[in-house]
Amino acid sequence: MKAKDLKEAVKSKYEGIVLQNTEDKGACCCGSTGCCEGIDYSVFSDDYTNQKGYNPEADLGLGCGIPTDFAGIKEGATVLDLGSGAGNDVFVARSLVGESGKVTGLDFTEAMVKKARENLKKTGYSNIEFVLGDIESMPLDENTYDVVISNCVLNLVPDKNKAFREIFRVLKPGGHFCISDVVLMGNLPEKLREEVELYAGCVSGALPREEYLSVIEAQGFQGITVHKEKQIAVPDELIEQYLEEWEISEYRSGLKGIFSITVSGRKG
Repeated sequence: MKAKDLKEAVKSKYEGIVLQNTEDKGACCCGSTGCCEGIDYSVFSDDYTNQKGYNPEADLGLGCGIPTDFAGIKEGATVLDLGSGAGNDVFVARSLVGESGKVTGLDFTEAMVKKARENLKKTGYSNIEFVLGDIESMPLDENTYDVVISNCVLNLVPDKNKAFREIFRVLKPGGHFCISDVVLMGNLPEKLREEVELYAGCVSGALPREEYLSVIEAQGFQGITVHKEKQIAVPDELIEQYLEEWEISEYRSGLKGIFSITVSGRKG
């Protein structure tokens, strides 16, 4: 799929997610036509309910980590959340920067930005804004943010080099990012990967772990650190259908599979 077509497919699916009843959240998958019944996006997500600043109306269950846990966000900081959706991580970040800081959410899906702005109106906060824009070409000034965060979004971006180049551009010198995202470990048979994509939502853009980290390094980031990684749970019947016995043992040992990682890096 061409980059433009991929973006339109992702946008269409996320617009569908916004329109779903909250009881059905996570039931759509990306990159296909229509919603996919039985897709379980919750296999990625972490529990936000005990996070300071948590806003249930902004949580669509689409993350694969809690980047704010490792982002070192300080009071008074300027923070940018990429692929901010309905605003879940933005509201958590706002609780960390306080009244003197500022948090910006960027998303390229109009329905998501509209939903986030509706959620914002209910809070009365004046130091949050939601902006419509593409991560590969952000409508934001350079050297603006202390911290950039993102949660399970960059795997959907066609050109990850452009994405991290833009992150580098908008960060202040000495600023840093902290991102949760989906990566691959080991060589998965193509058929198994296709089935996992249908089971667990949008992982088709995921890079191998080492390649992902190399992309970050290539853009000039320093102090690259993986803070957390967890294997995405996949039903045994899928694994056993497409892997040999020795491969199953390797998969279950954590040496192979689909993982979420939370990684940070600093602009020197």
